[in-house]
Amino acid sequence: MSKETSGRFFDTKRRAVIAGTGSYVPERILSNHELEKMVDTSDEWITTRTGIKERRIIADGQTTMTLGLQASLKAIEAAQIDPVDIDMIICGTATPEMVFPSTACFIQNELGNRHAGAFDLTAACSGFTYAMGLGASLIGAGQCDTVLAIGAEALSQIVNYEDRATCILFGDGAGAVVLKVEENTDRGIMYNCMHADGSGWTTINCKAYGSRYPVKRPLDNPADMYMMVNGRETYQVAVRQIVNQIVDGCNYFGISQSDIDLVIPHQMNARIIESVMKRLDLRDDQVFINIDKYGNTSAASIPLALDEAVRSGRANKGNLIALVAFGGGLTWGLNFIRL
Repeated sequence: MSKETSGRFFDTKRRAVIAGTGSYVPERILSNHELEKMVDTSDEWITTRTGIKERRIIADGQTTMTLGLQASLKAIEAAQIDPVDIDMIICGTATPEMVFPSTACFIQNELGNRHAGAFDLTAACSGFTYAMGLGASLIGAGQCDTVLAIGAEALSQIVNYEDRATCILFGDGAGAVVLKVEENTDRGIMYNCMHADGSGWTTINCKAYGSRYPVKRPLDNPADMYMMVNGRETYQVAVRQIVNQIVDGCNYFGISQSDIDLVIPHQMNARIIESVMKRLDLRDDQVFINIDKYGNTSAASIPLALDEAVRSGRANKGNLIALVAFGGGLTWGLNFIRL
């Protein structure tokens, strides 16, 4: 295995099993045809290059926390647990409720849980795969028995709707998974890898407002308050790292890509996903894609897709599932899960 993609295998003695999934998207739909009236673009142009037809946008009064909370409640209901049973809440997000407290703390409060650890994890689009890996590690180490892993984003709040290169891509939404300990099992999170290359930070970023570009100092370029994506560079690196992670994971288990029942990739761009499918020789029925309905929802995209796959019958008990992501940082991560 290369240093770039090597991961950790989780022992069968004490493994994190998916007990329930949930997701939530705002009611408001922003279609490509509406974007045609906002910027110089077209439905055909957007669909051809990204595969996106529409995305969801939060309403007044909705926030990252409210999205994450609704997804969490559905996952908790599916897992048939009481919110007070949760030992740790991890929220992957690039658009937190505020600088602090964490979005996870706000969700914990709304759930009526007063003891669970709670923190946000910033790994951009890889945030949920990181959260799942950390949750599995906490359970495997005996630190926790039940972990709530969330991916939640309100990306519309950092998108420049005058920039056609980015505003066509992103939407709002949330997904969540309840992980529970199961001993001596062949199910659960079996393998995880988490990596980053900070030298590529300029490829995908949002500069404002941190200590480098504080609120008190005017930005040299006002557009820097919004998200920036270098599409060409992102495409090339994303395809390579996603392919490498899956190949490395398969080599670790001694299986081929054809043995994976379902790959759920971060929904960044349908053309990137198609390139990955071609390089790995994956069949259409092996890959779950819903970017056409929701756009790129960053850390929320994988749990949102996972919940949809579970509830629609595309992902079933016993299936080998690969969750794979690439995002700003640059970051990338993979989870192999036996459902």
